[in-house]
Amino acid sequence: MFKQFIEDAKSIAERDPAATSVLEVIFLYSGFHAVCLHRIAHWFYKKNMRFIARFISQLNRFLTGVEIHPGAKIGKGLFIDHGMGVVIGETAEVGDNCTIYHNVTLGGTGKDKGKRHPTIGNNVLISTGAKVLGPFKVGDNSRIGANAVVLNEVEPNTTVVGVPGRAVKRGNQKIVPSIELDQIHIPDPVAQELCRIKQRLESLEKELMEMRRASQGSNVQEPVPQEKSCEEECKLEMGKEIADNETL
Repeated sequence: MFKQFIEDAKSIAERDPAATSVLEVIFLYSGFHAVCLHRIAHWFYKKNMRFIARFISQLNRFLTGVEIHPGAKIGKGLFIDHGMGVVIGETAEVGDNCTIYHNVTLGGTGKDKGKRHPTIGNNVLISTGAKVLGPFKVGDNSRIGANAVVLNEVEPNTTVVGVPGRAVKRGNQKIVPSIELDQIHIPDPVAQELCRIKQRLESLEKELMEMRRASQGSNVQEPVPQEKSCEEECKLEMGKEIADNETL
């Protein structure tokens, strides 16, 4: 177990640009402390010493602000950045070399027995405030955007954004496993959907105007044109998604 602690610390030091040394990670990183205490609690949990395991997990929560149920399975190299507010449920599983930011929840959707929390693949990044809820798989090399609410399975090499989470496909192009996520230049599914609605409304308005002209003659006034047409705005918004897909 001690060897695993050292490997975890080295992994964090390599991936965090703010870390100046492995010793700094070992002594000063609450996310590293949370993972170490969880590994101890999980050992007692597997030995069916549930009270001690639970006590350590609650101590972990008090000291670090990270709540990991002792039954959760954590792979090697987990980096919990900042840590505060992270919650990982009992039947959750986290793969190798994953990155989790603060206020992330890996939770369930009810009081069902058995598997009720998500399984996170390898090299997955889950951004600030994201909620992954339910007993499904998040595929390898996937990335969850900030404040996304993921309720369904995520395929490998996929970025998910929005509420509820919407997958932004990358086609057949594989995403390189990443520990970074550009949380600004990503498609906004809500804005794109609003653009589609606005386009549909403009189309219906034009059809209605033509019908009025046909029935009333040429007395129907033209609507006041907007400074920038909806079609132009939507082309810009949709263009962001195309550009992002090509870049990423």
